[in-house]
Amino acid sequence: MTNATVRTELKVADEVWIAVALLHREHPEERDFAVDEIVARARQEGLQKPFRRGVYVHVIQHCVANRPPNPGRYRMLLETAPGRRRLFCKGDSYHPEREGAKTTPERDDLPYGYNGLLSWYRDWSSAAASNASRQDPLLALRGSGKHLWADEHADDYVRRVREGWE
Repeated sequence: MTNATVRTELKVADEVWIAVALLHREHPEERDFAVDEIVARARQEGLQKPFRRGVYVHVIQHCVANRPPNPGRYRMLLETAPGRRRLFCKGDSYHPEREGAKTTPERDDLPYGYNGLLSWYRDWSSAAASNASRQDPLLALRGSGKHLWADEHADDYVRRVREGWE
């Protein structure tokens, strides 16, 4: 009887997440990446031989949180513009049918040497979430105009402004 070791294959979604995380870590000045850049980075990393064509489909659809699931329902990436993706962060909007779906690889599923990406991601996503509220034009308006009704109740202010309307 032989004692054979079973090698588990890296999930395509996890391979995509690794490629995007590496791009973010290597290019912190970039907000997002083109689909082709992500696929090229996954190919360059060479985590699976031969390279799997499914990487492209996962970057385009299966891993993208704000797209309808078809059939993959991961929430690992966010489509920021047509053909552009970044890692999904807590607080990002997503398609309701992706509720509860996987957002990062499991630590045990990552190949040797890549576990540090999960710690990096935790710090990066916290910073990205706090930056998002400062960069969002609607959220940036928070508190603007408060001087207009600073000395009166909001209902009284609205009533005063509406005087004379018909």
